[in-house]
Amino acid sequence: MHYRELKAAWAELTGPGAPFEIVRTHVRGQDILTYRHAPPNVRALWLSTAAFAEREYLIYEDERITYAMAHQRVAAIAAWLTARGVTRGDRVAIAMRNYPEWLLIYWACVCLGVAVVGYNAWWVGEEIDYVLKDSAPKVIFCDGERLARFLERPAFADRGGPPLVVTRTADRPPHVLDFAEVLETPGALPEVEIDPDDDACIFYTSGTTGFPKGAQLTHRGCVSNLMSMSFSGQVQALATARATGVAPDPNAPAPIPIGLLTTPLFHVTANNCGAYAVTAAGGKLVLMYRWDAKTALTLIERERVTSMSGVPVMSRELISHPDFALHDLSSLMTLGGGGAQLPPDLVQKIDDSVATARPNTGYGMTETCGIITAVAADFFIDKPASAGPAMPDFEVKCVDDDGRTVGPGETGELWVRGAQVIKGYLNRPEATAETITEGWLHTGDIARVDADGFIFIVDRKKDMVLRGGENVYCAEVEAALYRHPAVAEVCVFGVPDDRLGEEVGAAIVLRAGMAADGEGLRAHCGDLIAKHKIPRYLWLLDAPLPRNASGKFVKRALRESLPLETAV
Repeated sequence: MHYRELKAAWAELTGPGAPFEIVRTHVRGQDILTYRHAPPNVRALWLSTAAFAEREYLIYEDERITYAMAHQRVAAIAAWLTARGVTRGDRVAIAMRNYPEWLLIYWACVCLGVAVVGYNAWWVGEEIDYVLKDSAPKVIFCDGERLARFLERPAFADRGGPPLVVTRTADRPPHVLDFAEVLETPGALPEVEIDPDDDACIFYTSGTTGFPKGAQLTHRGCVSNLMSMSFSGQVQALATARATGVAPDPNAPAPIPIGLLTTPLFHVTANNCGAYAVTAAGGKLVLMYRWDAKTALTLIERERVTSMSGVPVMSRELISHPDFALHDLSSLMTLGGGGAQLPPDLVQKIDDSVATARPNTGYGMTETCGIITAVAADFFIDKPASAGPAMPDFEVKCVDDDGRTVGPGETGELWVRGAQVIKGYLNRPEATAETITEGWLHTGDIARVDADGFIFIVDRKKDMVLRGGENVYCAEVEAALYRHPAVAEVCVFGVPDDRLGEEVGAAIVLRAGMAADGEGLRAHCGDLIAKHKIPRYLWLLDAPLPRNASGKFVKRALRESLPLETAV
């Protein structure tokens, strides 16, 4: 492949005066790499889209919202929040499916300097209670499904808790506000000064203990991720043009992107990567009620979707669907996604299955506001096991267990530093200090970097299951199971799964004289943790779980010793 041309294109696009010029900026006590020409904040990004007024922006079922309509509604939401005393530095929660309202509320909040708290739609019980207390939102916007869960919680007894605003339901108690009334608020978008290091949003990641951690994504981090995504596409196109001698027509109009959002907006994959990129280019976002491969095929054909990104299982289910050949997918230019590594076989299947689409992927984290690396097309085909090169606003190193940098090509934990690294974890200074050292984010992934700068993720250092793009920390599931009175010992681990990458498994030893079964243990977990964290596989064992000399469970050996057919 043309790695010499890639290096030359990289230098051309990031050098002095170039559109992606990289400079060092003093941020939170560290001199880090930043894009000189990045928007100053997310508000500036949203305001720039007013130029696309007549274009369609949000498509949901039979609803079609133009940019002009979106700007009017964003201004109304912002004016309503301002009238209620919500100001810069406050937090507002969104708890709903991928409805158009999600993005309209999001843009209104970030334009006010108000941080959006993305509530995981699968949270239940104590998870909701914890995040409500931890994030202290001034207002909660929700749909009917989430409203029912909020009203069941103690904080909302006797009409307590922050104000609730509901949409997409006719079943609304009198004290719950109707979102339709919010949209009737007159007024223009208030003027607000926003610092690049203000929080744009708080997205929660599964915690290594019983509760999730609120990652503080800044305005600087969010707009830098947008720059990185744009850079990735341009640098690979320029490198290919240099190598083939076929330059794009400079007078040809830029294609308008049409993206199909398949993953939840409370994750960076859909929000910071999918929605930001399409919005900034004046494109169209097609929203789904829930993932369904047949529905996705229909929407791609009907809306002439140009890109679909999600977790790997979605691309696999799309191209494997029995009706795949019956749909016109000729508009599709990219297919792939993030949240988990695309298996090498899937990279080739994508390239072979859709004549117009090329495979793409990005490796990243909530803690980096989106992508760390990105790769597509022939560069991806050539190195299908790679996650691609790190974006220009990152410094990268691999370190051993003692924090020493390992040599080129050697494996170690991947550490990154740059404009996209989060400020920290909300109200968790100890967790922040453990994860970020002098600006360096410890990714928890074991990696190596080859001679071309491409990063290969080879293992996971964190005790975590990656289920369909969702991080599930083993300790969190173990903590829930230990609360069952019959559980004496429990060890949670990942079980390989063709569809989701991994499923959650748990080996359990019961207390002497006590009984429990799989159904009861799962029901117990259902009251404490979200559905996707509940173990699919449970093994009830008679002997104590194996441990090493330091007393830790030997997870790999345990997992390999338990046949799937013996699970309950």
